[in-house]
Amino acid sequence: MRLTLAAEIMGRRSNIILFDENGKIVDSIKRVTPEMSSVRPVLPGMTYCAPPREEKLRLDSLGNALLKEKLFSQPNKKLANVLLNALEGISPVFAQEAQFFALRGNEKAVSEVTPDELDRLCFFLNREADKLKNKEYHFTVIRTPEGLFKDFCFTQIHCFGALMVTRECASGCELLDEFYSERDRLERIKQKAQDLFKLLMSLTERTARRIENQKRELAECADRERSRICGDLLTANLYALKKGMTAIECDNYYTGERLTIPLDARLTPSQNAQKYYKEYKKADTAEKMLVGLIEQGERELEYLDSVFDSLTRADSEADIAALREELAEQGYLRKRSSKEKPPKSLPPLKFITDDGFTVLVGRHNHQNDKLTLKDSQKTDIWLHTQGITGSHTVISCAGREPPFSTIEQAARLAAYHSKARQSAQVPVDYTLIKYVKKPSGAKPGMVIFTNQKTLFVRPDEKEAARLKAE
Repeated sequence: MRLTLAAEIMGRRSNIILFDENGKIVDSIKRVTPEMSSVRPVLPGMTYCAPPREEKLRLDSLGNALLKEKLFSQPNKKLANVLLNALEGISPVFAQEAQFFALRGNEKAVSEVTPDELDRLCFFLNREADKLKNKEYHFTVIRTPEGLFKDFCFTQIHCFGALMVTRECASGCELLDEFYSERDRLERIKQKAQDLFKLLMSLTERTARRIENQKRELAECADRERSRICGDLLTANLYALKKGMTAIECDNYYTGERLTIPLDARLTPSQNAQKYYKEYKKADTAEKMLVGLIEQGERELEYLDSVFDSLTRADSEADIAALREELAEQGYLRKRSSKEKPPKSLPPLKFITDDGFTVLVGRHNHQNDKLTLKDSQKTDIWLHTQGITGSHTVISCAGREPPFSTIEQAARLAAYHSKARQSAQVPVDYTLIKYVKKPSGAKPGMVIFTNQKTLFVRPDEKEAARLKAE
């Protein structure tokens, strides 16, 4: 017996139906009863019939007059939406591209479209139809600048401009494999990292609030000198004070002006003076402590930001496991038990410049430390985005002096593997490894360096993909 499997891709009405050589339905993924659809029920034993065909125009046999008639049947709708309803088998992104070409990047209702724009639309559609007939395909994958897969099409797409990144694939199979397999992989990684994203956001918000409160308290300490001056003036004027007074006006010999000092009527003159000295000492001590706490909090914020940045660029479950381990070591997560296997560590990202030099990029803070402080030679070149969270990047010189073109390429790689990967101009510092040190007690990935020079570069995703070593 010959069986046929029909896959009907129709949005929420999609179904997969198995029927025999006589057209009798054996079964289906979704059984559709007459109560669910009086037009086309799908049940075992019934005769299979194809879904009703919509009255749409075919791109490969499109007449200009018929197209215009179809378009102007819905004059108040946007051109892209009408195209999607009028043409069979096209996607929303293709309709947007056709509108982009015809209207030169504008959006209009059909009734607002000029004759010249209609001619350009017909030219575009006829040109694409000819390409299909001649099997001239440009299988294009569309991604966001962050690397998330957005859409795909059989032709080149320009309507998104710099908002999206496009790449052509060699075949339709390659396009679909890349789009769906990579999108599913990234979605799985995102789900596994979801709890870490929430944790880091919560920690960042809590730390930022604490720093703000400490800065507010520090601002209040700025008036401590007034307490000391009041204590000095009260001590100098003890002869004029009596218990029960609520204030005294005296000369401020620091400024030469008159100053009114509030007093506590319950205290003796000497106790009032000591009260102001205690307030001064308390504020002075608090200021010193708050300055240290604020610096510590800002370093913690910088560290959390670096972990968050690494997490946004993690492209494997091993990367997420390494970041989870790092947060556990720093006390932000529960440490794994001794019975649990440690996560498998991946090597640094490896790139080969056009001049033949190897460039290594750390995946996370622990690897950044190891790459910079242990695995590299003192004469290797270290790069990092200036004042911006990112990965440590090292040019392995092997005793050679790299040309400036290699340093520029490495700087672009450092910029791309940072929080500023979407920026147009990114400052990148570079210096020899021997000038990079780790302060005692610093968190993972935190270093200080000297003798640096700075380059301003533009991150280049295509160049990064081209230089990446397998």
